[in-house]
Amino acid sequence: MAGPRPGEVRKIVLAYSGGLDTSVILRWLQQTYDCEVVTFTADLGQGEEVEPAREKAEAAGVKEIYIDDLREEFVRDFVFPMFRANALYEGIYLLGTSIARPLISKRQIEIARETGADAVSHGATGKGNDQVRFELGYYALEPDIKVIAPWREWDLDSRTKLMEFARNNQIPISRDRLDEPPYSTDANLLHISYEGKALEDPWVEADEAMYTRSVSPERAPDIPTYIELGFQAGDAVSINGEKLSPAALLQKLNVTGGANGIGRIDIVENRYVGMKSRGVYETPGGTILAAAHRGIESITLDRGAAHLKDELMPRYAELVYNGFWFSPEREMIQAAVDESQKHVDGTVRLKLFKGSVSVVGRKSPVSLYSEEHVTFEADTVYDQRDAEGFIKLNALRLRLMNARKG
Repeated sequence: MAGPRPGEVRKIVLAYSGGLDTSVILRWLQQTYDCEVVTFTADLGQGEEVEPAREKAEAAGVKEIYIDDLREEFVRDFVFPMFRANALYEGIYLLGTSIARPLISKRQIEIARETGADAVSHGATGKGNDQVRFELGYYALEPDIKVIAPWREWDLDSRTKLMEFARNNQIPISRDRLDEPPYSTDANLLHISYEGKALEDPWVEADEAMYTRSVSPERAPDIPTYIELGFQAGDAVSINGEKLSPAALLQKLNVTGGANGIGRIDIVENRYVGMKSRGVYETPGGTILAAAHRGIESITLDRGAAHLKDELMPRYAELVYNGFWFSPEREMIQAAVDESQKHVDGTVRLKLFKGSVSVVGRKSPVSLYSEEHVTFEADTVYDQRDAEGFIKLNALRLRLMNARKG
């Protein structure tokens, strides 16, 4: 056993969904460590009821049960800062699973402090990224916390053994679990992911019946939908003039985007632990938000600032993906990003049509776009003869190099 040994732990805070895996983990922790377990269930907008977890935890003898609605905090303090950076991992992934983990870690540590717990536990496997994300978060916030990762400790290394443990310990197995889907999912307000099992062969196309947040582009309406997103300091604050809270805004974009077949991607990504993994994601609202943010930045950000942001973005995205949300380097980049967003204000008009998002209009009271300067008609603000000296100065080093060759 690599984690803390029985007798070394007095109380554990478990990230608990109430599903089969974490119900088995709960009972295993109680039996293995013979101590009190506190359960923590987070509502991050996954689209499922979280209150049933309370009844299941009570039935398992849990005395301290936390069920927290974190949707607004999730979007305001984690999703929006990430979108200010235009973060895309490996050029395509909007980091929907990655960005939820630091919030869960943060709240678990807060609960550990509130309840006097000296250990935390999660249900992530020993093959994936989430174990890294959770535990880097724990240690960054509470360096001496004890961490228990059952999937790295126990001998329940197959679904058959897991089900057998559940039956032997009177843990209810839902009918859905007996006839479970041929893939695993993770959902929150930003996205839903599908991985594993039937999706492990990267050549096989995902079954259309799998998707839950979007219609296929082929079945989307035959006429486009137009929406306008209002921005303030880099964050979306309104849809079609209606002011909305961060979580309400993202949820509305999810509905609108999903109805237009937007936000599906099928990728093979490089996990931090070293292996490649095939994942299918639905991120309808986030896909719209990312396009809109780029649109408003195009008229409000200085060229140098915009290009520097693009240079920093892959590093930022990698830090989030790998679990370093609470690292000093992510915070340093975030400070630079947020400084750049002070004048990212205005409105973007978008056209949604059969899986595509197009920016078709943008305006801002602090726009850097000057029609006077870019017009092809006569103007009085730009002397075209100035370009000759500009070009010659930029060409000077090239001409000197050429002369040396001779």
